[in-house]
Amino acid sequence: MITACGDKEGKNIFLQEWDTPYGNAPFSKIQTSDYMPAFQAGIAEQKANIQKIIDNAEAPSFENVILAYENASPILDKVQGVFFNLSESDSTPEIQKIEEEVIPMLTDAENEILQNEALFAKVKAVYDASEGLDREQQMIVKKIYQAFERNGVGLDEAGKKRFAEINTRISTLSQKFGQNLLAENNAFKEATGITVSEYYDFMSSCDDRAKREQVFKAYSSRGNNGGGNDNNAIVLEILKLRAEMAELLGYPNFAAYQLSDKMAGDPATVDGFLQPIMDAAMSKAREEIADMKAIAGHDIEAWDYSYYAEKVRAQKYALDESKTKPFFEAGNVLKGVFGAAQKVYGINIEEAPDVEVYNPEVKAYKLTDADGSLIGIFYRDYYVRPTKRGGAWMNNFREQAGAERPIIVNVCNFPAPTEETPSLLSIDNVQTAFHEFGHALHGFLSKCKYKTVSGTSVARDFVEMFSQFNENWAFVPEILAIYAKNYITDEPIPSSLVEKIQSALKFNQGFMTGELCAASILDMKWHELSSEELAAFNGPDDIRAFEAKVCKEMGLVDEIIPRYRTTYFNHIFNSGYSAGYYSYLWSEVLAVDAWEKFKADGVFNKETADSFRATFLERGGSDEPMTLFRAWRGADPDPAALKRARGL
Repeated sequence: MITACGDKEGKNIFLQEWDTPYGNAPFSKIQTSDYMPAFQAGIAEQKANIQKIIDNAEAPSFENVILAYENASPILDKVQGVFFNLSESDSTPEIQKIEEEVIPMLTDAENEILQNEALFAKVKAVYDASEGLDREQQMIVKKIYQAFERNGVGLDEAGKKRFAEINTRISTLSQKFGQNLLAENNAFKEATGITVSEYYDFMSSCDDRAKREQVFKAYSSRGNNGGGNDNNAIVLEILKLRAEMAELLGYPNFAAYQLSDKMAGDPATVDGFLQPIMDAAMSKAREEIADMKAIAGHDIEAWDYSYYAEKVRAQKYALDESKTKPFFEAGNVLKGVFGAAQKVYGINIEEAPDVEVYNPEVKAYKLTDADGSLIGIFYRDYYVRPTKRGGAWMNNFREQAGAERPIIVNVCNFPAPTEETPSLLSIDNVQTAFHEFGHALHGFLSKCKYKTVSGTSVARDFVEMFSQFNENWAFVPEILAIYAKNYITDEPIPSSLVEKIQSALKFNQGFMTGELCAASILDMKWHELSSEELAAFNGPDDIRAFEAKVCKEMGLVDEIIPRYRTTYFNHIFNSGYSAGYYSYLWSEVLAVDAWEKFKADGVFNKETADSFRATFLERGGSDEPMTLFRAWRGADPDPAALKRARGL
């Protein structure tokens, strides 16, 4: 938690230059009272700079319109980079109160800019004459031009006003959804004695069936318990507002609007992509259930699945995670994560004790390239705590742009170390650590000129390719040798145990693929509803009935529920994945196809790694995703790659 000691001269730290080694935030000098004045100053500065663009009498050009637009808000960039990272990972009631006030302010400011016809006319002039620009410049112009179109600049005054009202209201509701879910997650721990991040481990190891049922019901009803933290009304209002917003812009539903600038392009393509995966997953799930029933001697309920799956895994593969965890101590796993990046991309990573952190549990690192040049600064925030939202993510404190190097954080919810035991990770946790650092590498290795298209600023259904690709290094023998050592004896993980892990990676894919695909389909079906259809929804019973209908139509077996049910589906109601959760599976096709090339060439083939880095990681969103993929792979991605990888 930030110490609120303030700057020694009493000045707002966000309105000063930061005298820190890498321009990193001086967290100990930040006072909570600094945030709101900084946001207000940032909005004023942005507004003044936008007005300068409009008032400029020179002919519109890339430099005086697009570049000026990108660089219009240095104060906001600074304060937002700190505030919204901490609001997710180190929140307090004071931070939440500021959130409630500042989010509508920021949304209103954005609405004012993106609905400004005079500004849009200048953007359009550059867009219409963009043939002479280089490819990265064309992409940033296109992205900014589309942002205006997608935010209602072409609507009449009444339409603009309503669009802006909707946008502001959705931002407020989304923030409230997230706060409610954080409270529900903390209430879940109080009721069950375990954290949300420990749920799957608990369900696979608890012998008490009644306790498993209790925990399952508490977990799967988060946000649906009535009272002040209930998310049902919020969900329905967000869905109705999104549908109205899309229809204002001429789309039949929000999914059509949301997908119009993604790789997939339209809802029919996503639906056609997901259903065959679901069918294959359910076929595998029925086999898994039969194996479990043979051991259990009774029918399998949803709260039995993980428990008896672990029994089957022990029987089929002789793999017990209690035997693997001592080899996956969190600090050692991080060495493996770093070691893979060093071995594959030739970068160097070292602790940066001179870089201040925002919480004692966080560590900072400096990344440099083979030639010694700075790549960026990395914060590792791995352990669960009550002030942190659930899940795992990568985010930027500062984006890469030209010579400015990024500052990036990985946040996870791994078990916290105790006085007796360090943080020992499950196989899934290990994959998560590699996954999130894959996102970080995408941000760190970026060599774009403009932050709007640098690093992870790519289409939502492209961005997960690089995180999922990076998971492949986790259990490569040469990488395991770096980090998989018994935390007590320092002995390396036995080859026999490695073989069991690798053999079991495709195990239980009916469940794992099924719950992921089910959540993806549920997300799509909610956002394919029109305003007229959503008008019939009034409360929790309607939400549950719709969920049940969608699950039945997709063919989901009764023993599995979607990974996220509606009232705790943070990805789609508070994290930018609305009509986009499918992107994990979509991107996985790209990632698996890419990994097959690495395997064919030799996983540590320097030429392959260098071309992967140069084509993808360095170029961010500076070209169309499929253009980059075809240039590197020489062909379109193979849809069957996902099924091969998952053993479906």
